[in-house]
Amino acid sequence: MAASLTRSALRRSLTFTPTHSTFAARRASPIFFRGLATPRGEQPRLRIGSEAPNFQAKTTAGEIDFHKFLGDKWGILFSHPADFTPVCTTELGAFSKLANEFESRGVKMIGLSANDVGSHDKWVQDINEVSNTNLKFPMIADADRNVAWLYDMISEGDLEKLAKEGGIAFTIRSVFIIDPAKKIRLTMMYPASTGRNTSEVLRVIDALQTADKKGIATPINWQAGQDVIVPVPVSTEDAKKKFGADNVREVKPYLRFAKV
Repeated sequence: MAASLTRSALRRSLTFTPTHSTFAARRASPIFFRGLATPRGEQPRLRIGSEAPNFQAKTTAGEIDFHKFLGDKWGILFSHPADFTPVCTTELGAFSKLANEFESRGVKMIGLSANDVGSHDKWVQDINEVSNTNLKFPMIADADRNVAWLYDMISEGDLEKLAKEGGIAFTIRSVFIIDPAKKIRLTMMYPASTGRNTSEVLRVIDALQTADKKGIATPINWQAGQDVIVPVPVSTEDAKKKFGADNVREVKPYLRFAKV
């Protein structure tokens, strides 16, 4: 099968079960191995504002139902390519050190790595040692890539390689911020070579929660406590009534800053 096989063709192949081929013939097919690495079925289309797909999985804290785990809290689901890898180890340690900051904002964290629970438990010991922390949030065991497929955490290059050679995909570095209504509010995706910025994840949580509470927008590089932006549909007069006349600054008719 050509390496240029399209994603849609791969999806169709995952839902097709041949009825007249032998087991040996199917086993020799790259798609047979591809099917072992990911669940069969159409991959969800994940967009800002769409519902975060629910799933059940084994974690370092036991089996969970994802939506029940989140409850009425905000959530951060973030994935890692593999246990006992250098970039991932630094990332998990950094998120662990910020656990109290996320908790104070009503945010539950849950990680994911493409290994089993036993591997996770051993890896956490290394993370704690390297980063001098005590990691407590659960880690999803996604050895079969079920959640990785559900949340589109597999790169295009890996899909093409799998179609040609078979095997099992790596999981890319993804971040999903999910609100209490289980809606996806923000996504970030990174290549395996590039570590994330935990401070940025915390910053966008502050921005999203402030926007929801105050009905505002936030400018470039905004940090909690700084002036916010008055949305275009809100008149300057109404903004002054809402935030106080002395707290609204008009730069352009469409660009107004406010203190909140």
